[in-house]
Amino acid sequence: MKLLPARFTIQHAEATGKLSRGGHIIETTSGTFGLALAMICAVKKYRLTLISYPVIDKNLYAQLRELGAVVEILRTPHPDGGYQRVRLERLYKLLEEDPDAFWPDQYGNPYNPMSYGRLAEYLVKRLGRIDCLVGPVGSGGSMVGTTAHLRRVFPDLKAIAVDTPKSVLFGQRNGERLLRGLGNSLLPKNLDHSMFDYVFWVPARMAFQATRELHRVHGLYMGGTSGAAYLVANWWARQNPGDKVVAIFPDEGHRYSRTIYNDKWLSKVPGKDYSPELQPLLIQHPRENEEEWCWMRWNRRRLCDVISSMVNSTT
Repeated sequence: MKLLPARFTIQHAEATGKLSRGGHIIETTSGTFGLALAMICAVKKYRLTLISYPVIDKNLYAQLRELGAVVEILRTPHPDGGYQRVRLERLYKLLEEDPDAFWPDQYGNPYNPMSYGRLAEYLVKRLGRIDCLVGPVGSGGSMVGTTAHLRRVFPDLKAIAVDTPKSVLFGQRNGERLLRGLGNSLLPKNLDHSMFDYVFWVPARMAFQATRELHRVHGLYMGGTSGAAYLVANWWARQNPGDKVVAIFPDEGHRYSRTIYNDKWLSKVPGKDYSPELQPLLIQHPRENEEEWCWMRWNRRRLCDVISSMVNSTT
C-alpha cells in the first residue's frame, strides 16, 4: 500500500528539482514505507538510507538490504522512552552531512495524504456509495487522505480511526506497544484529528487473534494492523447492518509467520482474548481506559479540544 504515497512523493520531488538523478533519499521507518522506497530506489537507481530500530522484522531487514538500501539500526532509546526521537535526531544529522539529500517525511509531507485520492477514486468507482471508512492510523496519511477525498462525494461519511493503547495519537499517554504499524509516540503533522467521527483502541492480543480469524474465515493472510482494522470494522458492521463499510488492510502476513501465525508465540501475548461477541468499552475521554478494547465518539474535533474537555471534566 505504501507504494502509493512513496511514488507520489518521489515524483513530486523529481518534478520540483528536490531530487535529481542518482540522488540520495533518507528516511526513518521500520515498516512498509521503507520497503516501498527501497523498491522505487532499486528501479530508479537512487541511493537510500533508512534509519530504524532493533525490533525491525528480520525478513524485512534482509529484503531492504537485498534491494540496496543502507539500514541503520539505532539500539539506544531516548531517555524519555522510545526510539522515534533518536531516529529523528539521527536523520537530521545525516541531512546536515548531505544537504542535497531528499527526506520524503511520511509523517509531515502533505503529498502522503494527497496520494490517496487514487484510492478514494477506486473505491467510489467499484463500490458506489460508502457510509463508513475504517482504518489504522500511524502517520495519518492513508485515513486522513482517503477520508478527505471521499467526503467530497459523501459529506456524511463516517471515519473511524483504529489506534492501540499507549499511543499518543489520540490523547493517551506514551508507553510500550507490541502492536506495530499503527500508533505512535510522536504526533505526525499529517494527522488531522478533525477528520474522525470515532476512535477505537485495540490491544495487541485481540488484534493478533482477529488477524488469525481474518485468515481462517475470509482467506486473507494479513498482518496485525489489518487484524485490528478488521476487528473494528466487523463490530461496526454488525451494529450498523445498513451501512456499507470499507476497511483498509495495509499489511500482509508474510512477515508474521513466526509470531502472529505461531500458536506458541501468540499464547504468550498478554491481554484479554478476542471473540466476536465481545463488546468494546465506550469511554468519554482517551485516558479513561488505556488498557482495554475501547472506543469514543470523537465527533470531528481537534485533539486540543478533546484534551481541553477532558481537563475540564476532571476539575
